[in-house]
Amino acid sequence: MKTRILTLVFAIASGLAACGRESPAPASQAGEATGLLPWNLPAPPGSGEPDLATGPNGRVALLWLNSESGRRTLLQYAELGVQDRWEGPLTIAVGNSFVVNAVDTPHIAIADDRALWVQYLQRQPEGGYGVRLVTSRSGGMNWSDPIAVNDDNVAAGHAAAEHGFAALWPAGGDRIGIAWLDGRDAGDEHEDHDEAGEHHDGRRDEHAHAGATALRATTFGPDLQRAGEAVVDARSCDCCSTAVARTTKGVVIAYRDRSDAEIRDIATVAFDGKQWSAPRPVHAEGWHMTGCPVNGPSIAANGDDLVVGWYTAANDEPRVQLALSRDGGAHFGDPLVLERGKQVDGRVAVALDGDNAWALWLREEFGGSSLWLARLTPDLSKERERVKVAMLKVRGGASGHPKLALRNGTAFIVWTDSDGTLTQLQGARFVPKP
Repeated sequence: MKTRILTLVFAIASGLAACGRESPAPASQAGEATGLLPWNLPAPPGSGEPDLATGPNGRVALLWLNSESGRRTLLQYAELGVQDRWEGPLTIAVGNSFVVNAVDTPHIAIADDRALWVQYLQRQPEGGYGVRLVTSRSGGMNWSDPIAVNDDNVAAGHAAAEHGFAALWPAGGDRIGIAWLDGRDAGDEHEDHDEAGEHHDGRRDEHAHAGATALRATTFGPDLQRAGEAVVDARSCDCCSTAVARTTKGVVIAYRDRSDAEIRDIATVAFDGKQWSAPRPVHAEGWHMTGCPVNGPSIAANGDDLVVGWYTAANDEPRVQLALSRDGGAHFGDPLVLERGKQVDGRVAVALDGDNAWALWLREEFGGSSLWLARLTPDLSKERERVKVAMLKVRGGASGHPKLALRNGTAFIVWTDSDGTLTQLQGARFVPKP
């Protein structure tokens, strides 16, 4: 797959109409509209697998894959500027070897020096797939050649393996951090997943092999050279998303752990600038499950306050929960249950600032799904409001992972839906009342 060097042109015609589109000013500027509001996105039909990120420049970055039958897949990106004007879409890469998976999606991050970094998955000629990383120091106009984050798939004679469910974070200055699930030691019986996160025979992951998937992490600089790669947990759940947040004390990764007894609770590991901590459970629920639930956690930080959101079905009771740490992840309080019952699908996203904690999750409905947003006090002591963001025509793994990002107190939301033929990104904003 070759990364394109772009001039100021648009990827496809539908992008032309989106570029320059002015969104309504936030309520803090306009002094009017609050609550749930439309958010027009520049992604054309056929788009899905989104990611959102905000950076030190006050911009909101949107990343997605555009994949239509009979056409090569496009990895595309756009930015919402501080005046709420879209710039883009621009095409980062084009190819037929992308892994297009609703639950294992590309990611974008803005480093402290404002460089852009993008991670995606690419199938290998020898089988399996790997994590690829590219960077732009020109606002998305020019992109580096992709590099392999996991180097085992490119090592001569190494068995093909699966890698993915990555998370990116600004690692200070011009560096970026990345964590991912690495299957190099999981054995050659690790089965492939389809775009809904299921095996091709319809079963969830049940791992007959004796090996284990590990959680690894490293950092890269602008020269694309890695430093400090480490196995931070040698045994993790194989196909649940990872998430990361930065506190004043360091980096905290949230993920679904996996014990020898097949207990799959949410855990965190922290990096203080020198070494990684041992895994710590957010809450010891004892969820025993022989297959991967394909339902990872989300984490957000504000100073040393951390909020983790996750799905569990421990004791045969599906539920969405939040937990708060006031000391950078060293300790978490008891979980707050946002919703419980068989209708809970999870796929949680959280966000946190000095005014509010936010949670976004999916609920299965007859013939589709619904997307819900809750706003709470930052200490989780009170739920301020709850709204239904949207009704989706898709359900289960096809609904993917909705994304949530904050800028100046406004929540930006993006998710994937489908008309039965093509996927389409949808968006909304939520502006709290003063």
